[in-house]
Amino acid sequence: MPALELRNLTKQFGVTRALDGASLRVDRGSVHGLVGENGAGKSTLIKVLAGIHRPDAGSLWLDGQQYTHFTPRQVARLGIQFIHQERLLPASFTVGEALFFGQEIHHGPFVNRRAQQREAERLLNECFDLQLPPGALIGELSSAEQQVVQITRALVAKPKVLVFDEPSVALVQREVEQLLRIVKRLRDQGLAIIYISHYLQEIEHLCDRVTVLRNGRDVAEVDPRSTSLAEITRLMVNRDVAEMYPKQPVALGEPLLQVKGLQKNPAYRDINLLVRRGEIVGLTGLVGSGAKELLKSLFGLAPAQHGEIRLNGQRVELNSTHQAVGEGIALLPEERRRQGVALDLSVQENSTLASLSRFTRLGLLSGGREQHETQALIERLLIKTSGPHARVRQLSGGNQQKVVIGRWLERDCSVLLFDEPTRGIDVGAKFDIYGLLADLARQGRALVVVSSDLRELMRICDRIGVLSAGRLIDTFERDTWHQDQLLTAAFAGYQGYDAQLLDAVPGSLS
Repeated sequence: MPALELRNLTKQFGVTRALDGASLRVDRGSVHGLVGENGAGKSTLIKVLAGIHRPDAGSLWLDGQQYTHFTPRQVARLGIQFIHQERLLPASFTVGEALFFGQEIHHGPFVNRRAQQREAERLLNECFDLQLPPGALIGELSSAEQQVVQITRALVAKPKVLVFDEPSVALVQREVEQLLRIVKRLRDQGLAIIYISHYLQEIEHLCDRVTVLRNGRDVAEVDPRSTSLAEITRLMVNRDVAEMYPKQPVALGEPLLQVKGLQKNPAYRDINLLVRRGEIVGLTGLVGSGAKELLKSLFGLAPAQHGEIRLNGQRVELNSTHQAVGEGIALLPEERRRQGVALDLSVQENSTLASLSRFTRLGLLSGGREQHETQALIERLLIKTSGPHARVRQLSGGNQQKVVIGRWLERDCSVLLFDEPTRGIDVGAKFDIYGLLADLARQGRALVVVSSDLRELMRICDRIGVLSAGRLIDTFERDTWHQDQLLTAAFAGYQGYDAQLLDAVPGSLS
């Protein structure tokens, strides 16, 4: 008997059928992956499970007992707990207060804060071998520590089912590895776990079974140990990977960006790099390798101390972002929602933000022309939105990223710097982004892409440079590289590294 079963769930919003007979079965002591593109029905299914949405048809079975209507409070009472992508703990709470919020330990009519702190310390040490001061504020903790507190809070309720909804989006790779170890430990303790993630490497590495949603239906349940990621991707989007992104050769032009002897202590030193028109050059390495800091220097965010940068053969000074943009250099940051877009502004306002002078005359903004250009950009980049005036907050991650790209296309920048361009984006939108990058290269622009996903870089790049401990160790040409070479180069600058990390999450570095 499964621990949890969702049978033939249907949910309609107006004319949109978000769930169309979707089913999911999760066994005790297992991790069950749930994957699909944005709009496939994952969020709706989880909200039905959480009691937020009432299904139009279908039922939930828990330990063999059928339930058709339930509220969030009833779901929690039944033993189903959720670990969300967003950290929902108040920043001003202590660890002890956060763990027992809503289920406080009392001494008579009063909350026993001292007992809560002692119990918090015991639980964190017992469950995760973690020493956190129970009096520390949530806002003082790292993303990974906040997540551990959130998981521990769920365990206080003694759950039967734990649902992880995109839990690794805000984590660096070492924190992801810690998260995966925690999930495996909980599975071994007999919990039934649902794990939702856009990162298929995590799904492959962690899950015992995987359900694929497409257009509101469960189209397959597979064993990730015997099913390739390419096949899971095909099931998600109903297309082959090669068909989605056939890498096309591009005739490379003259050097556009050239870096000689660039140095910024202690981040990186003696970096030499050349990027031609029409070329996509990838950069990768472990956390602290210097790749991200180099990208920031090329955009004037963290100016280099020594060396030179040339554009079209002419030496340029990049001591500010204003200078970089003036020279035709653009950056798409990793923290898209915090640094890339203004969430509460419209698609139109975000798209034209860097080129407002094109839409002004005598100090007045031409809203009609601005809207016309934005609509053309929406159609060109296939941005899924209700129109130019839709708030960017309402868009999926992939479409938000397209808006950022569109902003720099409006500015007509010739050098584009991408920092983790597909992090947190569903697989269908990811291949849309790859296609956009290829189009930009065909237009004769120079692209530099920093990514911890080696498979991504091997798919889209003409060359890949690997940084290790602040040095550019080697550069590999397309069709001559191998993943093991890239991994070896990434660790080359570090003494006494743990070789087991190579196998932690295949094809990923950070």
